[in-house]
Amino acid sequence: MFELDKKAFGTFLAALRKEKGMTQKELAQKLFLSDKAVSKWERGASLPDISLLLPLAELLGVTVSELLECRRVEHSEVRNAGEVEALLQKAIHLSEPESPATGRGRNLALMGLCLAVSLAEGLVLLSLGWSISQLADALLTPQLLAAIFGLYACLFMQERLPTYYDENKLSYYCSGIFRIHMAGVSFNNRNWPHIVQAIRRWAMVMLVAYPLCYGILSQFFPVFWHIGRLFFMLAATLGGLLVPLYWAAKKYE
Repeated sequence: MFELDKKAFGTFLAALRKEKGMTQKELAQKLFLSDKAVSKWERGASLPDISLLLPLAELLGVTVSELLECRRVEHSEVRNAGEVEALLQKAIHLSEPESPATGRGRNLALMGLCLAVSLAEGLVLLSLGWSISQLADALLTPQLLAAIFGLYACLFMQERLPTYYDENKLSYYCSGIFRIHMAGVSFNNRNWPHIVQAIRRWAMVMLVAYPLCYGILSQFFPVFWHIGRLFFMLAATLGGLLVPLYWAAKKYE
């Protein structure tokens, strides 16, 4: 397998960008991406999708071959069959999604930690005088939702969408038991990783923060909690999830 050197690619990309007098943000805007994506490329943290090679090369005034070789190529150079094959292999490797194993493992570890903290908070509330029925009534539904959504996002949600999402404006996603439809938003491989991450973060925050908020509100503001607990639960579960999802989807669309 011919792998593209991420560090060499990033250094070459940064040099070309500076030659053109562009900032990372300006280059990102021309590619309809966030400047964080360009920053990751230049730091060698990730590589651009194969579909971006041609527009990236055109913006930087080089050929796709030069991008893949991470150097300027004299037009007089004659490529043999082996060199062409190597470039093709690099392009194919670039088009393959990077292994999500490390990211999934880290997210799963964080989810496990948040679940453990949530359980510990429940035990603390029990020791402070709350009954099991009170905790079940107030915490079971939101915590169960957070655990299910969070674990599903960490274990089963795709990190990348099929290419037809980039070619068509689709606002519906279906994978197994998971369905998501967001009117006014088009899913693609620019915003999808941010959407998945928003679900994970919401789940983690819910698991840790909701029991704590419940304990404080029910102890020190019992009247407020009694009157507004349903609103609070809906705001935390539905609003707390949907607002970040729409924000991430629209920002990176």
